[in-house]
Amino acid sequence: MTKDEAIQLSETKFWENISYKDIATFQLFEEKLCMPFDVFHEALEKSLGRPVFTHELGLNLDSIKSEFLGDKEAPSFEDVINLIPQDKRILIFS
Repeated sequence: MTKDEAIQLSETKFWENISYKDIATFQLFEEKLCMPFDVFHEALEKSLGRPVFTHELGLNLDSIKSEFLGDKEAPSFEDVINLIPQDKRILIFS
């Protein structure tokens, strides 16, 4: 899909008439973002039944796709944190 096609599709607000799973399925396997990110993010979290951290989408997309398809278990919180390079991590516990 081209950038212009993604923009045109987004303007239809097609996601308003489909399920969370259908939203996640479509956008997870489409390179161009065709909806507001928060719509996709919510649909993905509801479909996976867990929080999805935004850095996972940039650093672990293939694993998320495998999890979504049922080919892989959800990562642990430690696994998700370990995706971030150690020299870039700042964790604050309160």
